[in-house]
Amino acid sequence: MHIIRDSLLIGARKAKGISVIIDVFRASTTAGFILNKNAMEIIPVERVHEAFVYRSQYPEALLVGERNGLKLDGFDYGNSPTEINEVDFKGKRVVFTTSAGTKGIMNAEYSDEVLFGSFVNAEAVVRYIKKKCPNHVTLVAMGIGGEKKCDEDELCAEYLKQLLENQTFNFRFFSRLVVGKSLYDLQ
Repeated sequence: MHIIRDSLLIGARKAKGISVIIDVFRASTTAGFILNKNAMEIIPVERVHEAFVYRSQYPEALLVGERNGLKLDGFDYGNSPTEINEVDFKGKRVVFTTSAGTKGIMNAEYSDEVLFGSFVNAEAVVRYIKKKCPNHVTLVAMGIGGEKKCDEDELCAEYLKQLLENQTFNFRFFSRLVVGKSLYDLQ
């Protein structure tokens, strides 16, 4: 299995094989919470107007999303795990749009399969990929708005890579290593 680490929307556009789109602080984690609350499906969309088009077709659909961290007007919920933690999504269709994560999913068009990855589902993602045994895996850290790298997404990508390579990831060592530096400066 060849593992490629990449970042941002440009990385999503080049991703191939099984691609893991990583947006730790919001989208990937929120999606995990929604699925854990038994949603029927999550429909990722890149643009806000696409969410409203889905709602016109499926009036019962819940709209979840944000731009620049702020809940969108006309949406049921923002893109925050704490905001949706107590919501019952059982049997619900959720239309989801975010500043980086869902854009990454929608731009990974050359991938054979696209997964959403975060620390909350890292081990499940790794088990799934190992079971599928693909030739290529692309780990895409989405960063801020898909345009600027951020430490948490890069850290999660490295964590997933090391798990896929059957290595032990030492968070303590890694955190001491990066004091005063950005993770992406160490690549």
